Amino acid sequence: MKQFLLIILFSTLWVIQTVQARTVEIEVYGMTCAFCIDSLERKFGKMKTVSKVEISLKQKKIRLETDESMPSIEIIKQTVLDAGFTPVKVTIDGDESEHK
Repeated sequence: MKQFLLIILFSTLWVIQTVQARTVEIEVYGMTCAFCIDSLERKFGKMKTVSKVEISLKQKKIRLETDESMPSIEIIKQTVLDAGFTPVKVTIDGDESEHK
């Protein structure tokens, strides 16, 4: 019985966490190789509020799954700049509004 209740509790927490997540997509100028990808993955991997990092060298895009409101767009842009690249366009959750 305890195991059943624990499974329900963890399932509920997972669903709540998934609902509160957001997806941020950043178009990046300057990525040319696997070392670029590694650098960006390490930078974003250190952020506790980023749960998933996907980088496409071909499309020159970074896709992040983050907490609902953190990190801010400014912090994301600064992280890209600190890694040596230029953020061109930031889109949140498929939102049509772009943050430049």
